[in-house]
Amino acid sequence: MTWRDRVRAVPAPWLVTGGIVSVQLGAAIAKHLFELVPPTAMVWLRLLTSAVIFLVVVRPDPRGHSRRDWLVVLGFGVALTTMNWSIYQAFARIPLGVAVTLEFLGPLVLAVVASRRARDLVWVALAGGGVLLLGFTPQGLTVAGVALALLAGLAWAGYILLSAQTGRRWPGISGLAVASLLGAVVLAPPAVLDAGSRLLDPTVLLLGAAVGVLSSVIPYSLELVALRRIRAGTFAILMSLEPAAAALAALVVLGELLRPTQWLAVACVVAASIGASRSSRQHPPTSEPLPG
Repeated sequence: MTWRDRVRAVPAPWLVTGGIVSVQLGAAIAKHLFELVPPTAMVWLRLLTSAVIFLVVVRPDPRGHSRRDWLVVLGFGVALTTMNWSIYQAFARIPLGVAVTLEFLGPLVLAVVASRRARDLVWVALAGGGVLLLGFTPQGLTVAGVALALLAGLAWAGYILLSAQTGRRWPGISGLAVASLLGAVVLAPPAVLDAGSRLLDPTVLLLGAAVGVLSSVIPYSLELVALRRIRAGTFAILMSLEPAAAALAALVVLGELLRPTQWLAVACVVAASIGASRSSRQHPPTSEPLPG
């Protein structure tokens, strides 16, 4: 039995769960390495790794694409890069579980807006209640960290909107490959300025590549297989577990302990996201390759 046959034999929900665990484990490891590799350099290594692997696998053909196609994939790349850069900057300032919880407000609000039903505003209210709970436990939080996490959520919403257009104009994952390459090119100068000669350290390069595989390549590959065998609504509901998975990964890898009120805030956002996903099953799933 080949590895592809083994992957196909795994139930789709477990593939999605595996992708969630992989991306949040990669995030926790990345944060653990920030003293060795600054956040901007770590994001660059992640994007560079995913770009190289995706380009080798899909080999996108740049010919035959209109100016509009390139503008769409450029916007997609900006959203992808902003999302990854801002959430890693948030990780450096506030607990990982809190950062991902705040980031998740972006796709959650987008799902409610897409549903176009006033009754779904209850999910926004529930998520807002979770954010208010975070305000009651400001220990470990900074204004900059919260703002960066919210910026990541806004970029995630943009990523979701542009991913559909990119998919229609660029076959398969070729658009994602091009967007990742664009992000790696844009972040190269600040990454070099931030990390300097440390980027020449083989250990740093290896660790950055590992984070790229864990946070981008593995989760996206598992999600791609799962989406062929699972309903979009079910997929979105499973993806709603991301904030809780992030908090658990931070607990195991980093020893970050959330206060009971913060755990309740995470639960509110997860519940709101599940509710919004159930209400908008006819819309595309709101996944992060590659989050975050």
